[in-house]
Amino acid sequence: MSNKKTVIILVTFFILLSAVFMGYFYKETRVKVKKLPVLGNPGQKVTDFSFTDQDGKTLTLNDVKGKVYVTEYFFTTCKGICPKMNENMTRVYNAYKGNSDFMILSHTVDPKKDTVQAMKEYSLRFEANPEQWKFLTGDKKELYDMARYSYLVSATDDTTGVDIASDFIHTDKFVLVDRDGRIRGQYDGTKPASVGALIADIGILLKEKE
Repeated sequence: MSNKKTVIILVTFFILLSAVFMGYFYKETRVKVKKLPVLGNPGQKVTDFSFTDQDGKTLTLNDVKGKVYVTEYFFTTCKGICPKMNENMTRVYNAYKGNSDFMILSHTVDPKKDTVQAMKEYSLRFEANPEQWKFLTGDKKELYDMARYSYLVSATDDTTGVDIASDFIHTDKFVLVDRDGRIRGQYDGTKPASVGALIADIGILLKEKE
């Protein structure tokens, strides 16, 4: 066999070997892409709602359909964890500011005090686009039912005999919802590392198909 033929055979062999290796590497890389879990019972999704935002506009489930969004519960007069939570939520907002497929829903747990005007004044601290970051108020029972049964942020599911006037939810959780209304993650809104993980996971969901 001539040296020329030997070289051609060796080159062809290494090209084929490289192609096989690259195909395997690509397959392994795809397998390792993070897949977020779906929380709650099988088939569970966020139920319909109707709340009022900081501009006095009504927001319903239909308005967030097909979008990825993060939700939280707070109150404007809170001096404890809420300021830290919304400082961290600003990081989330800035990471996806202007992305029409992403929203933030910040619900009050004290709608008696957190009127539309109060929510508007509070929202101005964050220079948030009201079309992307909603500060929501409304009926207290509906707000609390959403927290417990849709967003799963309260450890107390059985509220039998509980007077809604005295009921109170105070949680540090940021909840990530996908385009199909499924809960895909819960994060500690007071911890920068957890919020960083949330920001990364939002990116994963934005690339997912419904």
